[in-house]
Amino acid sequence: MKNKYLQLFLFSNILIILDQFTKFLVALHIPQNVSIRIIDNFFNLTHIRNPGVAFGLFADSDLEMKATLFIVFSGIAIIAILVFFHETPNSKKTALIGLILIFSGAIGNLIDRILYQEVIDFLDFHFGSYHWPAFNVADSCITIGVVFMFIDIIRDGTAPQRPQDSSSEPA
Repeated sequence: MKNKYLQLFLFSNILIILDQFTKFLVALHIPQNVSIRIIDNFFNLTHIRNPGVAFGLFADSDLEMKATLFIVFSGIAIIAILVFFHETPNSKKTALIGLILIFSGAIGNLIDRILYQEVIDFLDFHFGSYHWPAFNVADSCITIGVVFMFIDIIRDGTAPQRPQDSSSEPA
């Protein structure tokens, strides 16, 4: 597929639908704050509502406009992602994939914020006493997308490099 905008449209729609469908199934079949053990001492499906941002940050904040602020910030981030996507050359496939994933995740969680003023999380991993905060498909897309962006930066070698000083070279 040559048109990167068609790729953005198709793949992001698939991921957004997957995210919203899994959240719908969780909300329909698992009561809120209930866990279903899938793999002992490792993985549960747990229906949790997160009124905060990543890892529940600001979830306990009493700010009246919190949901509105999160929606506005999400909208700004989505616009920025689209600008980066537009500016990224077609040859940078890894970066484009990363941006599609991040865009899809941002839209998926924005839909929840608009509909419920919070995000539905359900993937609940734990190992021994360590418990990772619950997350969802959209969060996974964002995380994997960021990894793709780092891979692109590392592979491309465009990270800032120390300039060579020719005066300090041995004669």
